[in-house]
Amino acid sequence: MMAKTSDLKVFMTRREGVCGECERELHRSSWITLEEEKGALCLSCADLDHLIFLPTGDAAMTRRARKHSTLVAVVLQWSRTRKRYERQGLLVEEAAYEQAEEECLADADVRARRQERAAQRRVELDQAYVAQFADAIRAQFPACPQGRETAIAEHACLKYSGRVGRSAAAKELDDNAVRLAVMAHIRHAETDYDNLLAHGVDRQGARFQVTDDVDRVLARWQGQA
Repeated sequence: MMAKTSDLKVFMTRREGVCGECERELHRSSWITLEEEKGALCLSCADLDHLIFLPTGDAAMTRRARKHSTLVAVVLQWSRTRKRYERQGLLVEEAAYEQAEEECLADADVRARRQERAAQRRVELDQAYVAQFADAIRAQFPACPQGRETAIAEHACLKYSGRVGRSAAAKELDDNAVRLAVMAHIRHAETDYDNLLAHGVDRQGARFQVTDDVDRVLARWQGQA
């Protein structure tokens, strides 16, 4: 990914030289900027030596650091094999780097908690029963979107939940119990039901208002529409 035209650019040199301002020796792979009049400048003379290097590889960190940093420079290196400059990372302000780091660490905590919940959910699911229930949904609703039958089955069959999939009829894969589980999913995922509840409509009133929408989706998933 190349830098934007408006980005400051820092280059990793391929040859030795001297800074056009302070005349400090520049070794191979030194980081420089280029100015028309003075040529190569070291980062100190370019007033970029206070920035922190953020290598490529972490898209979220890069995006956030760029957003929080007032001053950003893209670090580029010439690739002999590809005959072009390739991006090595960004130079960003230290405060921006630290803020981006904190936000990414918070994300990592969230991901860890989600993984923990997912693991617990897998423990609570009887996988064989869920698979059978999902097959029953697919048989009754062959036009149901791919993968949706598994999501409905997992939700309906969660142990200790009291949901329709835990009923005696559902365990016998009764057609009506399967239909009720699908209807419950459609009500929440395909209609305005939750929004109605959020705006104070009572449960029965909200169900009545979305009845036609639920019936239309049921008919479509059964292949009748």
